[in-house]
Amino acid sequence: MMPSFSFEMEAVPPFRLDFSVWALRRRPYNIIDRWDGETYRRVLVIQDIPLEIAVFQPDKSDTTLQVSVSGADPTDKLKSTIVGVIETMLGTRRDCTGFYKIASRGDNLYSLSNRFKGLKPPRFPTVFEALVNGIACQQLSIEFGITLLNRLTKAVGKSLTLESGIVYAFPSPHEVSLLTDEDLRGMSFSKQKARALFELARTMIDSGLGIEDSAELSNEKVSEKLQELRGVGRWTAEYVMLRGLTRLDVFPGDDVGAQKSLQNWLDLPTRPSYDEVNQAMKPWYPYAGFIYFHFLLAGLADKGHVADAYSATKNGVPKRPQKL
Repeated sequence: MMPSFSFEMEAVPPFRLDFSVWALRRRPYNIIDRWDGETYRRVLVIQDIPLEIAVFQPDKSDTTLQVSVSGADPTDKLKSTIVGVIETMLGTRRDCTGFYKIASRGDNLYSLSNRFKGLKPPRFPTVFEALVNGIACQQLSIEFGITLLNRLTKAVGKSLTLESGIVYAFPSPHEVSLLTDEDLRGMSFSKQKARALFELARTMIDSGLGIEDSAELSNEKVSEKLQELRGVGRWTAEYVMLRGLTRLDVFPGDDVGAQKSLQNWLDLPTRPSYDEVNQAMKPWYPYAGFIYFHFLLAGLADKGHVADAYSATKNGVPKRPQKL
């Protein structure tokens, strides 16, 4: 019988598990970050052992979370590690009081923030995963980008066999490094993306990036370091800074979907340029990136994936949010 254990943890209020999970997973067929309407599940690899975490919020108005772990026996060290990963991925300890104060100053942001009150900024558990996500989704629809990530995960990610079936962990740099160009091309990665993934994996194995805990570095410096990597341009760097480092003052200004959502939200005559996006976001510093996540949820709610707090109003959310 597979070992398992359970415990409870607390999130800083307000917190909505469903909102935070959807901002992390983005699409319903994501096999890495799974959601069945009530419980978030993901396979983690800790000390080279795959295990599955399941996070459940019994009451959306209560910040108590129930966590179940399958595939390992309980130890204080393991529990502490799992709590840390959950806090990273779902932002459970993030205090968003400052954001709500800023949001209360204007009708547009007030309506948007209330529609998804309890959302916390998600973050991939490693910068490596954030970079692989960014590279996979470059110049593609998010739908196809996640399809590529699913294929990569099934190909080399560690697996765990549960009663419900086989589940997979996101692959490590070492696992990605074992793939051949032919393997990645067979998954529909382009030649350029395959080469970028190989070089990224080798870099992480050999020396790392040195930016996982880089609070002292400016956004400009982190962006420069990221863009030294093959296949990483300004969009990918900003995507990683937001989704891999939780730099909430970063709004990926080259993201066409985000530009269109901002255009609709502010009722602008044309889709804003990169510089115009940055200018438009200045009143909401340092939470521009958090607004990006709210735009994402607005699009998911309009597609019926997310049950938001109330129906969209004319000025409350993007009229036709685009892919993010």
